[in-house]
Amino acid sequence: MVSFSHRDPGTAESVWEEAFEARALPTLRENADHLVVIAAHPDDETLGAAGLMATTARRGARVTVLITTDGEGSHPDSPSHSPAELAALRRREAAAAIAQLHPSIELHFLGIPDGGTDDHRDDIAAAVRALLADTGSRLVVSPWHGDGHRDHRVVGEVAAEVCGELGIPWRGYPIWLWHWGSPEDMPWDDLEIVRLDAATAGAKRAAMGHHRSQIEALSPAPGDEVMLHDGMQAHFDRDFEIFVRPAEEPETLGEGFFDEFYGRNGDDPWGFESRWYEQRKRAVTLASLPRARYASALELGCSTGVLTELLAERCDAVHAVDIAAAPLAIAQDRVGGRMGVRFERLALPGQWPAGTFDLIVLSEVGYYWSAADLADAIERIHGAMSPDGHLVACHWRHPVAEYPQTGDDVHAALRSSDRLVRIALHEEEDFVLEVFGLDHARSVAAETGLIA
Repeated sequence: MVSFSHRDPGTAESVWEEAFEARALPTLRENADHLVVIAAHPDDETLGAAGLMATTARRGARVTVLITTDGEGSHPDSPSHSPAELAALRRREAAAAIAQLHPSIELHFLGIPDGGTDDHRDDIAAAVRALLADTGSRLVVSPWHGDGHRDHRVVGEVAAEVCGELGIPWRGYPIWLWHWGSPEDMPWDDLEIVRLDAATAGAKRAAMGHHRSQIEALSPAPGDEVMLHDGMQAHFDRDFEIFVRPAEEPETLGEGFFDEFYGRNGDDPWGFESRWYEQRKRAVTLASLPRARYASALELGCSTGVLTELLAERCDAVHAVDIAAAPLAIAQDRVGGRMGVRFERLALPGQWPAGTFDLIVLSEVGYYWSAADLADAIERIHGAMSPDGHLVACHWRHPVAEYPQTGDDVHAALRSSDRLVRIALHEEEDFVLEVFGLDHARSVAAETGLIA
């Protein structure tokens, strides 16, 4: 972390003015149906995103603010205010500032201890997920993880993780970077700007004025000094706001990747038929199926049909899908004449097979998708599962440079779904396998009557 003090003079705003004048920045698209603003402390949201909140609310979109701590640690040596009194004061200031921007803005306080965000990552993540449960286009803005303050880093990291799991765009807003940093510290290629008209800049200025515990001294006594001196406040008295977009995320691997891969490596590039590792993993996969038999199965990414052939022995019907023509031709030769087996070439998840299934198999596929496409696939899997259906997911855990994600990323996203209930987990150094059901899913013993 960066070492700095709020008492330092810091970087003059004139330095930043000169840096911005020399650059043309792309504009942040302000078209989300729901803007979620996350703050580490009361006043972060006002300093970093008040203008964006005001303009979004004025056009009729929903705006929600989540403040994770009450900022009671801002004056640890205060002789006039206890931490509890500071927490209550800062909540009142934040509420007044938000109301100043627009009366429709929703405000939530999480109440995590100031300075303790790292110990409450799960609580923050759960709160963010709950706020993002609605439908429509959403945008999350949170403190930038490179801001130099531990709570800002943690909150920014958690927001990024949740948004990555859900496939929701997010941006970071700097606060303390303007104080300790210089233009050389700024990720210029990743910046977006929101221009503020005079009325919006004025509303932001008025909202900032409500955070009196930070912009004025609490009292003349030592320990009650001003937290945000005039030089620091000048960074937020601009006619624009700056947001940092995440570095470009890897895209889903397309048809060309697989056509080239099979063309270069032959008919069995992964050794499905020759490697004991693959034979054993298939045995573990089949052994994990909670039922002896299924009516209908959907295999997402069937490749050359080695697993398809085995699934056909346990299922009345198997719908097997793959993106590439070469492996599908091999799979068709292998089991295409078997009753109840059907193959289809689709580019998942944008193209999706019709129907519902009581077994869905997602084996060694999810890491080919971007985070957004994985989130889409999970939603589509939900819709394709019968009420008593099962999802079996199995993935290689070691990173592969060409793949957008790892197997652990895929399973973290599956576990984060509030609609999937895990029934079984098999975890090794090399691969992880999980079985999920929907609400009210039961264990094998419960389903077969061994236990009530």
